[in-house]
Amino acid sequence: MAERSEGVSQAASSPSSILVVGPSWVGDMVMAQSLFKTLKQREPGSRIGVVAPGWSKPILERMEEVDEVASLEVGHGEFGWSTRRALARELRGRFDRAIVLPRSWKSALVPFLARIPQRTGFTGEQRYGLINDRRSLDKAALDQTVKRFVALGLDAETARRGDFSIPRPRLRVDPDNQAQQRERLGLATCPAIGMMPGAEYGPAKQWPLGHFRELAGRLAAEGFEVRVLGGPKDAAAGSAIAEGQAGVHNLCGQTRLADAVDLLADCQQVVTNDSGLMHVAAGVGCRVHALYGSSSPAYTPPLTASAEIHYLALNCSPCFERSCPLGHTHCLVQLSPQRVLAAVLANAGGGAGGRS
Repeated sequence: MAERSEGVSQAASSPSSILVVGPSWVGDMVMAQSLFKTLKQREPGSRIGVVAPGWSKPILERMEEVDEVASLEVGHGEFGWSTRRALARELRGRFDRAIVLPRSWKSALVPFLARIPQRTGFTGEQRYGLINDRRSLDKAALDQTVKRFVALGLDAETARRGDFSIPRPRLRVDPDNQAQQRERLGLATCPAIGMMPGAEYGPAKQWPLGHFRELAGRLAAEGFEVRVLGGPKDAAAGSAIAEGQAGVHNLCGQTRLADAVDLLADCQQVVTNDSGLMHVAAGVGCRVHALYGSSSPAYTPPLTASAEIHYLALNCSPCFERSCPLGHTHCLVQLSPQRVLAAVLANAGGGAGGRS
């Protein structure tokens, strides 16, 4: 403990360079900004670099706290020894300490190979030696993903108590790109509602497409433009929601991640599964209607004061399974479009009269 305290004292007296090994999911990367904000608040002048998959660079570039992105191009399930070793060589001698957010063994390799003196992370997968500032994970005290991220940027005693503040993510918006994307996609200037029907983790987190379609039609009839956003994998879902419905646009697969950031910032409200784009929407200041079934709003809530959680809390949920173990997904099927419509209209500031 004495050695760790000495490291914190030195960091407080002079700006440090900190390398963070980031997570591999969109939502987790947005939540990681709470850690970056904490580091900058505690150590003004510090420099933050982030090791992350290449796809996440557009998100990290929208975080003013991030000074450098070191892309690690390793395929899912691939070990990538030569790639990790090459990146470590590039980073060697440039950082005082590292924070490893994932708990896997291979995620700790780059800081170790880069010979970064202090390497902080939770104990996991026998990472002795790779992590030399090991923290035990108290899941009761650190009961949210974002708390676990922020805790690794604090001294061990403060982190253990779990009563520290959590700064909310805030992504920078590019108004020029926003205008360009509106023009390119033929979008209107009337108030927009975003819809995100995807959830990378699995179908147990996805509100039925028929519910999304019914809600989209009702909102379009109220005078809103509906924008269905997602990646190429969500294109068929977007078509099922938008096809034949005037004022409903299927944008799935037509935008880059950076474009999605700007188009969500242009929406008055969003209706979304518990997904990565839910956290992006929260990070740009949207009013978020978050739909939860198999996952828990207590564990991964949208990090914004402007959110409404739609969760039935059935006896079988949250199960945290990719597919419903009971085969019926009642936790989402029984969450009606009428309920969500009423919530959206109640927060529309008198209807579709203008963006909030």
